[in-house]
Amino acid sequence: MSLKIKVYSDYVCPFCFLAEKPLEEAVKGKDVEVEWMPYELRPYPNETLRPEGDYLQSTWKQSVYPMAEQMGVHIVLPKVSPQPYTHLAFEGYQYAKEKGKGNEYNDRMLRAFFQEEQDIGDIDVLTKLAGEIGLDETEYRAALETRKYKEEHQKALQHAYTEANITAVPTFVIGGTTIAGVRSKETIEQMINDELKKQKPDLLIEGMACGVDGC
Repeated sequence: MSLKIKVYSDYVCPFCFLAEKPLEEAVKGKDVEVEWMPYELRPYPNETLRPEGDYLQSTWKQSVYPMAEQMGVHIVLPKVSPQPYTHLAFEGYQYAKEKGKGNEYNDRMLRAFFQEEQDIGDIDVLTKLAGEIGLDETEYRAALETRKYKEEHQKALQHAYTEANITAVPTFVIGGTTIAGVRSKETIEQMINDELKKQKPDLLIEGMACGVDGC
């Protein structure tokens, strides 16, 4: 049975984008199933952050850019101001997941925002991005305009907030272990290996016996 890994993230969290590379490297060749889970840091009607503000400028200068440079990942502080709400992008994620492209969609959203500075709160932008990964643009747009997946997304958020008790992103749930923050490939690999070992039943050699036909 595959080891399940859940990654709680928000599309406007730079550390969620940076967490992708070590995770991808750590899971290569392993019997694991990765699922990205929605989490809105600042759901509507809370105010979103502005890139020109001191808080984001300081965070990126002190933490995001140095980490990205060390990891060899290209990332920029998007000029979209204020930052977009992500509920529509996540409703689109539910559609993409239904079509078997959830993880591919998740990656496209993160790259669109943090490398291309696209407004992922805009339906036109989201529809174009969905088409780029092979999703039906007409179906996708209709799903967002009618809010077809609103309830599904709200259920996912409630799970994150109240059942999984997620308070920060990215948060990894690897088997029975939960850990928050960007982690190295080696750390994730160790956690995966530890969890895979737990799945293997212990081999008991005591109490051996023979049957009527011999041993």
